[in-house]
Amino acid sequence: MSDHTPIGTPTPYGFAEIDVHSAERTLESFHLVDVREHDEFVGELGHIEGAALIPVGTVPARADEFPDDRPVLMICRSGARSARACEFLARQRGGDYYNLTGGMIAWNEAGLPTSREPAD
Repeated sequence: MSDHTPIGTPTPYGFAEIDVHSAERTLESFHLVDVREHDEFVGELGHIEGAALIPVGTVPARADEFPDDRPVLMICRSGARSARACEFLARQRGGDYYNLTGGMIAWNEAGLPTSREPAD
């Protein structure tokens, strides 16, 4: 297994949890989706560069926007909203979903890089 293969802990809900260090090492393997609101995305905690902004309340209506060609890393403030989004998508669509354990709080605490640029 290469250093770029995501490794997570499976949950009984159809997705895996991944810690910030494992996620950071394998970021290029993922399609990144941040499920927070816009003001959080550009706010104090920032976001992971390259993440698409799809607020959790819009996930059901936008489920077709999630790719099938690579794993999806779901991100929020603490990991709770992104876990709900992972579970919903795994049940509705199937696929390879990862929840960032601890969310952007843990990412920031680990000193990993962030951006505050607005979403595209």
